[in-house]
Amino acid sequence: MRATRTVQRILANYEGETPGVKGKLCQMLMHGKLGGTGKMIILPVDQGFEHGPARSFAPNAPGYDPHYHYQLAIDAGLNAYAAPLGMLEAGADTFAGQIPTILKANSANSLMSDTAGKNQAVTASVDDALRLGCAAIGFTIYPGSDMALDMFEEIVEIRKEAAAKGVATVIWSYPRGEAISKNGETAIDIAAYAAQIAALLGAHIIKIKLSTDHLELPEAKKVYEEQKIDIATQADRVKNCMQSSFAGRRIVVFSGGAKKGTDSVYDDARAIRDGGGNGSIIGRNSFQRDKADALDMLGKLVEIYKGKA
Repeated sequence: MRATRTVQRILANYEGETPGVKGKLCQMLMHGKLGGTGKMIILPVDQGFEHGPARSFAPNAPGYDPHYHYQLAIDAGLNAYAAPLGMLEAGADTFAGQIPTILKANSANSLMSDTAGKNQAVTASVDDALRLGCAAIGFTIYPGSDMALDMFEEIVEIRKEAAAKGVATVIWSYPRGEAISKNGETAIDIAAYAAQIAALLGAHIIKIKLSTDHLELPEAKKVYEEQKIDIATQADRVKNCMQSSFAGRRIVVFSGGAKKGTDSVYDDARAIRDGGGNGSIIGRNSFQRDKADALDMLGKLVEIYKGKA
């Protein structure tokens, strides 16, 4: 596999990283229908942990089978497939080497009380990722939670081990918790801050949500207004988040969120593309659809990221 110049330029931004980590990033960037373009589409299927089986898979019952998601990602020509330990183990042998995988190493669930604090349990290890042949580990942090500092310390140690063993790290940076409002979870100043935190913690790939034009923090709002930072369109807000990710020196993919109409999915992808983002990490909007519809939608997203739609 020969890396394109585009991919080589991206990898050059990761100074100080081991050849093993760069090799895993190259593997994901060069795989699938977007291979070599610098753009990525990743299928994440950790919703069974987060939301429960019925909410996740009943809209498209074949999704109860872990093999379904491997095959969907392969058939769609995606860059990678991300899932918790059990789901990857359930198909790791059958699909070995057919698509880069990301082991989601921590998870939350919907059965916790509201007073428990926003946190996630560590549910897998770097050695699990090595055993399963994964390209990366994935880890969620909750900036804004009273538990955030503990989560930061956990991922710093796990990332250090992963890098030493040649495995890349993807950080899901999802603001939520006691310090911010519900609207603040997707506010542009908070989204950009979340991207910056993930970059500072050593993420090789950053996963954040698309943001609104709401400004949550009074001191940040002053700066946005004084500096006339343009946040009017989704593409403008993507650009702002990329600036916060070391001026675009880190790969950033944006979450698809809850299932919605295909036109909205396509509009989001065009905004990500036009704002300089690296792509989408899109779960429920793909696996909750009939497979034929999902493949059609994912194919259109590939065309959008190639600038052809």
